[in-house]
Amino acid sequence: MKYNHKTVEPKWQKIWEEKGVFHAETNSDKEKFYALIEFPYPSGQGLHVGHPRPYTALDTVSRKRRLQGYNVLYPIGWDAFGLPTENYAIKNHIHPEIVTQNNVARFKKQIQSLGISFDWSREINTTDPEYYKWTQWIFLQMFKHGLAYKKEMSVNWCTSCKCVLANEEVVNGVCERCGSEVVRRVKSQWMLKITEYADRLIDDLDLVDYPERVKLQQKNWIGRSYGAEVEFDTTAGDKLEIYTTRPDTLYGATYMVVSPEHPYIEKWADKLTNIDAIRAYQRESAKKSDFERTEMNKDKTGVRLEGVTAINPLTGSEIPIFISDYVLISYGTGAIMAVPAHDTRDWEFAKKFDLPIIEVVKGGDVEKEAFTDCATGVMVNSGMLDGLTVDEAKVKITEFLTEKGIGHKKVNFKLRDWVFSRQRYWGEPIPIVKCDDCGYVTSFWVCF
Repeated sequence: MKYNHKTVEPKWQKIWEEKGVFHAETNSDKEKFYALIEFPYPSGQGLHVGHPRPYTALDTVSRKRRLQGYNVLYPIGWDAFGLPTENYAIKNHIHPEIVTQNNVARFKKQIQSLGISFDWSREINTTDPEYYKWTQWIFLQMFKHGLAYKKEMSVNWCTSCKCVLANEEVVNGVCERCGSEVVRRVKSQWMLKITEYADRLIDDLDLVDYPERVKLQQKNWIGRSYGAEVEFDTTAGDKLEIYTTRPDTLYGATYMVVSPEHPYIEKWADKLTNIDAIRAYQRESAKKSDFERTEMNKDKTGVRLEGVTAINPLTGSEIPIFISDYVLISYGTGAIMAVPAHDTRDWEFAKKFDLPIIEVVKGGDVEKEAFTDCATGVMVNSGMLDGLTVDEAKVKITEFLTEKGIGHKKVNFKLRDWVFSRQRYWGEPIPIVKCDDCGYVTSFWVCF
């Protein structure tokens, strides 16, 4: 007998759904098991192999758990807000709601034809007001508790899509969707303050049953470090603040580097005698993603700020300030002190621009190699710190900086607050009103 899948499979899939074979039980004493996939974005192209691959893997697990007597919830939904639908709607003069409805219908038919054991009674759609009213409610709670806020920040801007892109959406300086040039722009964005929970995000990884390599990846991504914030005086009269995990190496700081977006560049514009060269470098930096800018193996580039210098707070020596794209405004303070004798990146930059290299942790030949491994050793050429171990020097210099009011202990994270509002129109409505008198409020009614 020939198996006709076009007849047999739809018949039984319909029966499974009518009888609720894969529906989670609402009143049951069975042990619960929750299986969750990343909900698909329903594009006009329909399913591709990347969709059913994870669905079938977790479907196998879900079916096994049901056979083992678990009450399984394996839901399905549509992450249906997004820029591709918006762009398609604009191009074809169709409301994105209609586009989304059509795309969801196509996806649903295709997924159901695969017979995956989703609980379709729990189907959700992020564009359904009955769904996003709850995410709006969550947003309002975060806003009320200071965890959602507006901020001017540098973002990836697609010159064609006219919207903000995540770092992962920028490939070789262009938008992965449309191939147009991506530049850095400062724009007002809604932010979610996930950094408020950075410590818990790291510490609580010890409480979950994840593979160790996954935990390590997460810890490196969050990037907790311990160090100090230090103030450097400048000849412009402003104090340039930096964050460093190695305050013990301050005597070896022979130059400073600021991000191309650092606000002091605008503030010092009338003092900088090479402002045209600086502006040109800023324009070139704006075309690069954060990934490209921080690539360790790339050629070091930069421009010296002619007209303003910094002053090493320990030696009193004037040291040059450079603008370079390997420093990000989003990490630390957007400025660094450079200790080329003990940092590969700083050493490469110093060699290219012929800058002084001063060894402050006893080691090899600084003219031939950069000393990246200086976590241990004895301090040299470091005044009050000479003869101390690295650990002893960290404690003593931090106490000195605090006593003098020019520095303090600091815990820092690579993790940044989340840019929340990246769509132009077809995105979750943010339930905030900007009042000319009251600022950002949850309703105009609070103004009366």
